[in-house]
Amino acid sequence: MPTSTRREPIEVSISNPNPNQNQSNDELQFARRVFAHEADAISRIAEGVDERYTHAIDLIVKTADAGGTVLVSGLGKSGHIGAKISATMASLGITSHAVHPTEAAHGDLGRFRKNDLAICLSHSGETEELVALASILRQDKLPIIAITRGPKDGKISSLQRLADVTLEVGVTDEAGDGDYLAPTSSTTGALAIGDALALAVARRRSFTNEDFHARHPGGTLGSLLKPVSELIRFVAGKNLPIASESDTVADALAEASRVVRRPGALLVVDEGGKLSGIFTDSDLRRLILRDPDELRQPIAQVMTRDPKALSIDALTRDAVAMFREYRADELPIVDGDHKPVGLLDVQDLIAMKLVEDES
Repeated sequence: MPTSTRREPIEVSISNPNPNQNQSNDELQFARRVFAHEADAISRIAEGVDERYTHAIDLIVKTADAGGTVLVSGLGKSGHIGAKISATMASLGITSHAVHPTEAAHGDLGRFRKNDLAICLSHSGETEELVALASILRQDKLPIIAITRGPKDGKISSLQRLADVTLEVGVTDEAGDGDYLAPTSSTTGALAIGDALALAVARRRSFTNEDFHARHPGGTLGSLLKPVSELIRFVAGKNLPIASESDTVADALAEASRVVRRPGALLVVDEGGKLSGIFTDSDLRRLILRDPDELRQPIAQVMTRDPKALSIDALTRDAVAMFREYRADELPIVDGDHKPVGLLDVQDLIAMKLVEDES
């Protein structure tokens, strides 16, 4: 009789191909909760907007129109937020500077003049240095806008008592599942309040994109706000070939050859001189490959009709948006009668680093 042999069970270990996957998922969920918490804080601030904001806007407009300065002050993280609020106001035509509350007691009080206004940021409303500064400004009868958490346990803060108007952040707990005390939702809320004030004042004072461009001549912002008229290298009647619909392709090309450095396209106009089409170098290559004899036919038969065009009054940002949407390499520029005045080449925007080279 055969002897049976006992076999030990085989253990199969299935390892996680990515041992950090669970931790990664948890971190992503945590990040989403942080975003949701801060978004909720701003939503609650928006729901509480009332006539206090109108009062604050009135005070800032009065100060700005009188040639005064909006001085913004806060300590710690509130100071950083205050500096950003001040910078935003300055970019929108509201003269503004950030002032450190401690430095104010050591000489910077000289920055404050009788027609100025102070915006004081303190979440608790009890920051000693800021309350001391507000007390002095109150004695000098300067208007004060406070941005604070708001009353705690039914009691208003020292800063709120000194302010002409208080705008409440209302955040009682910071983001991070309650495990962290670092200012997050509270500073986000304060920043949003500052942005709302700055934009509302700019709107009341009819601040325009042209005004904004005057204060941002450099960098990407400045470039995007330039009129397209400043970018045109190819100008009708100078170095931009213009063909009539009745011209043959060959005749139009012969005329274009007179231009030493021409763009990669011809613009075509109707009998009234209005833009009716565009004929690009790519169109020419396709035409020759298909049948060279087609060079003898009217250009109107092979051009792209009614091309997208931009008004001479448009801004560079409009050109960037149109290039991105239609993926064209050349963009005709027309006047108020839809007559061509120039051509904008995508390479000009690439050189300005406003669009990426996708070739």
